[in-house]
Amino acid sequence: MDRASWWKLTLTFVVLLAGECTEASFSCHMEDFIKAVKQVEDLSPGSEPLVVLKRLRRASGLNDAFIQRFLSNSGSAGPELDSSLSEYIRKVVHHGVTEDSREEGVVLTPDGTTVALRPLLLGIEAGFLTKSQGLHQLTLAKDLGHALSSPAARRLGPDGCWDSVTSPQVFTLSDSPSLLTTAQVNGGMDGMVLGTDVSARSRRPLRLSGLLTEYYCHQLESSGGGGGGGGLDAAPRLISRRRRENFKGLVPPSVLVRQVVKSVELQRRLKGQTKMEAKEKKQVTAAVKEGVKEFVHMYTDCPPMIPRCMWGAEPYRGTPTNLSLPLSFMYIHHTHTPSQPCLTFQQCSADMRSMQRFHQDDRGWDDIGYSFVAGSDGYIYVGRGWHWQGAHTLGHNSIGYGVSFIGDYASRLPSQHSMALVRDQLASCAIGGGRLISNFSVQGHRQVVNTSCPGDALYEEIKTWRRFGEVKRKNLQ
Repeated sequence: MDRASWWKLTLTFVVLLAGECTEASFSCHMEDFIKAVKQVEDLSPGSEPLVVLKRLRRASGLNDAFIQRFLSNSGSAGPELDSSLSEYIRKVVHHGVTEDSREEGVVLTPDGTTVALRPLLLGIEAGFLTKSQGLHQLTLAKDLGHALSSPAARRLGPDGCWDSVTSPQVFTLSDSPSLLTTAQVNGGMDGMVLGTDVSARSRRPLRLSGLLTEYYCHQLESSGGGGGGGGLDAAPRLISRRRRENFKGLVPPSVLVRQVVKSVELQRRLKGQTKMEAKEKKQVTAAVKEGVKEFVHMYTDCPPMIPRCMWGAEPYRGTPTNLSLPLSFMYIHHTHTPSQPCLTFQQCSADMRSMQRFHQDDRGWDDIGYSFVAGSDGYIYVGRGWHWQGAHTLGHNSIGYGVSFIGDYASRLPSQHSMALVRDQLASCAIGGGRLISNFSVQGHRQVVNTSCPGDALYEEIKTWRRFGEVKRKNLQ
């Protein structure tokens, strides 16, 4: 073999090896997807984000009649993508749920939540168009219409868990799948929020990868002082941790109902079916209104939660005692140790595991004692949850939920955002779901147990909460 032939063969081998490594090195993590987007951008330097979005859509095969009703054909212009890169894009964008409850076409974000890429990318592309037509339809309305017309008992959710949070590859739903999973809702909300934002900007983002990085990879900072003000209190408005509050501000329930009904009508037309008569449309609208109430409760009234499997909980030791719902109290705690607020999914998860080890191994309890734990990263972490009796407030565990804030709050407060998650959203979620009575009482741990918990500063704060109640002495078990 001559020298030229040897170099040609070597170069071919290197290219093939690089292609294999490209696919192998990418996980189903948002940061890896952003790297893939950068590779697409680098193939045509200076390409507008809209061009990149069309190339991603073409690679993932998103070009059905419904999409083309609002977006132009994805086309075939531009340099060909590497086969391994194209396959990776198809894998992480093409959404579906397998028979063994594995959800595909989803990625894990740095904040610990899972997002379907299809509605996210379609929403952003719609936003880049002059009139941003189809933004509601392409993000949530169509999928919500499918879910709400389903006869299944579960119409929305569930969430799920990854095989690994460092190199995620497989996402498995935690319960029987519906036609609209939590990851699809997250992706739809993000697509709506980002699509609306790019549509309203006077100056468009230069790169899609930059837009995604700003939204998903923002680093929270501590206040550095003695009070709150850290975490989400000082964070930008447009980040993924704020998806629910941003979506709620953009899409009132009445608008969502109208858009879902329009989606149902459009899909009938695309299938060649007759137009709905007035009576049928009235019935459909009534059913959608009821379904949207369920959606609003789950995804805007309730706070975003990190399930046990995502923070790495060990199994419950023994047999849990089920609570008799609804309960009458919410008992507020602080962790004292860990003493510092947690600002990332990774740190909050580590704190949860540390507390569970202490409660199980040192105190001999069956599980982490708290029902729920509030981080300063924008999320509520599930401890024993809604249905299992906790070990948080001696003598009162059967009549109330124990909710703790990560950090020592003897002389400072948690972030305003984390307090609002507990005071407003967690409370509203519990009442709406039949887990707390409507006139439940908030009490500090120290009111019923001889302890300094939840810290002087936090205790003085919760005394100002509307549902704060003085202790009525009873013989409680």
